[in-house]
Amino acid sequence: MSKIPLKIKFFFLIAVGLYTWFYFCLPSKLFNAPTSFVIEDKDGNLLNASIAADGQWRFPYDENVPDKFIKCITTFEDKRFYSHPGVDIIAFSRATLRNVRSKEVVQGGSTLTMQVIRLSRHETKRNIWEKIIESIQSVRLECSYSKKQIMALYASEAPFGSNVVGLDAASWRYFGRSPEKLSWGEMASLAVLPNAPALVHPGKNRQVLLKKRNALLDKLLTNKIIDQSTCYLSKLEPLPGEPVSLPQLAPHLLQRFKQEAQVNKSLPSRSKTTIDINLQKNVIDILNQHHNVLKGNGINNACALVLDVETGNVLAYVGNIYDTKNAELESDVDVIKAPRSPGSALKPILYAAMFSDGMILPNSLVPDIPTQIGGYAPQNFDLGYDGAVPASIALARSLNIPAVKLLQRYKYQRFYDLLKQLGITTLNKPADNYGLSLILGGGEITMWDLAGIYAGMARTLNHQKKNNGVALKEDFHAPNYLVSNKPIKKSADDVINSLDATSIWFAFQAMEEVMRPGEEGLWQEFSSSQQIAWKTGTSFGFRDAWAIGVTPKYVVAVWAGNTDGEGRAGLIGVQTSAPIMFDIFRELPSSKWFSKPANNFAFIPVCRESGFRANIDCPDVDTIMVPKNGYRSPLCPYHKLIHLDPTGIYRVNESCESPSNMIHKSWFVLTPAMEWYYKQKNHDYKPLPSFKPGCEFAETGKQMELIYPVQGAKIYVPLEIDGKRGKTIFTAANRKPGSKIFWHLDDEYIGTTINFHQMAASPSPGKHLLTIVDENGESISREFEILEKEK
Repeated sequence: MSKIPLKIKFFFLIAVGLYTWFYFCLPSKLFNAPTSFVIEDKDGNLLNASIAADGQWRFPYDENVPDKFIKCITTFEDKRFYSHPGVDIIAFSRATLRNVRSKEVVQGGSTLTMQVIRLSRHETKRNIWEKIIESIQSVRLECSYSKKQIMALYASEAPFGSNVVGLDAASWRYFGRSPEKLSWGEMASLAVLPNAPALVHPGKNRQVLLKKRNALLDKLLTNKIIDQSTCYLSKLEPLPGEPVSLPQLAPHLLQRFKQEAQVNKSLPSRSKTTIDINLQKNVIDILNQHHNVLKGNGINNACALVLDVETGNVLAYVGNIYDTKNAELESDVDVIKAPRSPGSALKPILYAAMFSDGMILPNSLVPDIPTQIGGYAPQNFDLGYDGAVPASIALARSLNIPAVKLLQRYKYQRFYDLLKQLGITTLNKPADNYGLSLILGGGEITMWDLAGIYAGMARTLNHQKKNNGVALKEDFHAPNYLVSNKPIKKSADDVINSLDATSIWFAFQAMEEVMRPGEEGLWQEFSSSQQIAWKTGTSFGFRDAWAIGVTPKYVVAVWAGNTDGEGRAGLIGVQTSAPIMFDIFRELPSSKWFSKPANNFAFIPVCRESGFRANIDCPDVDTIMVPKNGYRSPLCPYHKLIHLDPTGIYRVNESCESPSNMIHKSWFVLTPAMEWYYKQKNHDYKPLPSFKPGCEFAETGKQMELIYPVQGAKIYVPLEIDGKRGKTIFTAANRKPGSKIFWHLDDEYIGTTINFHQMAASPSPGKHLLTIVDENGESISREFEILEKEK
């Protein structure tokens, strides 16, 4: 076998070396400059963009280049772009010959491919050696990239004057539109700029730019790319002037996107969102209209979020009133992601959870009386009391005391765990830190999380048929605003035991019955009325006003307030945020109401008057549908059998009436404190009849109750106009008509009351003991403290 000649080996090694150099002469990534962050709506319309980190308006690489630009740029710069291998020998030779004759550079021979290489190398030197390198790398580029990709690289990286890089940025900065929507005259103006970017400077070189553009239009006409009329009309179009502002339709969503992209490096800096641009504009307009009124009361900020229930996709995201001219508004703060006190907005979750567990039925009476629990004394918003109120009405009216008493039964630790399981991410302290105040806004949450939970509840109802009425964790997930994202699917067997579709349905039914603001009770006649389950919330100190509504298709959440936490009188959810929410719902298509539950329900006998599961003494019983676990709810505690004399007027017992003469009757009996308030608003309430005269009193149970003060109360009594300290009003109730109560303060008798049991007194600062005694010797004592200064 003959040996290979040394010369051949030498040439072979040189060839391998040259090939290796040629293969690796092109960087793996041509361009590394920072790009603008850009977000688009679901149809690709620009919502917002930010300037790149190096101060350039440079949109990310876009593989789609408009056909108009391709025709314009190839006609102007590189007419053999689709046929040459990266270097156009004909054009290069012609340019070289002309430059030699002119003894200066009057014509370039660079192809678009070579210009891409030059842009990637950032070289400003123009010499023969640089030209050779560009040519070699251009051929190499053509070996790895398609013509379409090379054109896209050029369109994305070409300079267009000032601090504008790339066709997309140029189109928006000079014409305020996307490249696809530019006319022939506008596109021709942009196509000549990379060759001489300084021409775009307003007030300079305008005639040169005009001449270049028109010359290009004439070439397009000669090449039969455009017709005569198009050429003529295009020449009449104005040249680009001062750069225009880019759309600012979702600045807070852009801010959120940038922050998430910095954490998740896989996110592209240009992304399509799920936003509906028309709805986004309408929501912005609605917020601005209401803000014109709200700011007169010192309410400077508002935000709104609209979700599609089925997907959880964000359809509108307005994080704040956007007014960069007024720094005091702090319009850069995205309130949608800011933890704020939700007020009463969490109450529907508690009611649904208690329905699901069978702890209450939808219309079970819940106590609504002055309450103090371990030093915590909640109050209703109107500072009044109903004595007792059906659970559904308590939810509809957003009464605080019933909610706190229910949470006391449900246990705030358990509710805390449920909220975190459903998607609240901002409860970062232990449950004990929030306590019972959790149900009244004692823990801060974000609108993002809250809207996600409401969407999850609506999704559970929409999926009740396929899921057999159970609530699955896969239906509770955070909202999503990126088209490329998909909700994280959890195991179909991952059930939320504390909720079910039937219980959510009853909670939504109660919320749907709420009177709408400004409708004076006639909201059912509302012109764009649709069934909406909605809830408002007002935080302590009137700092946050919320409204959130849900239909089978949409969730709308609204917040109004001041980002600096300043409270304002009148900053109430139902007055400020609810009208905005309903205006937004007017912009959304109506939908049918949630289907009636088909699983996880039971029919049980319920006491009509108390709403509890009927006991043997309930006179009026209805069989109604309730959540599945309703069968284990408590029996009615308010109906009991009493014994009347033959006239039916007086109560009697065996000591004064023969059992054979007694009339046995079921009677609706509340506790004395509940009765005290209940009968003031329910005039058909019948107190227990008096005992027959001469009949030995043998009543069992409490006949008297001290309503105020509660045990351990700390009371501050303000000074009156004359400088003297005012009086404290003590309140008690006695079930017996005409009864007397004797009042004692620190073992000193201070007065007697008959029927209406209130006593005014002026205790000195410090601790005291109040004792009341009725005619039958029943007594109650309470310790309380009068404060010197308000805490």
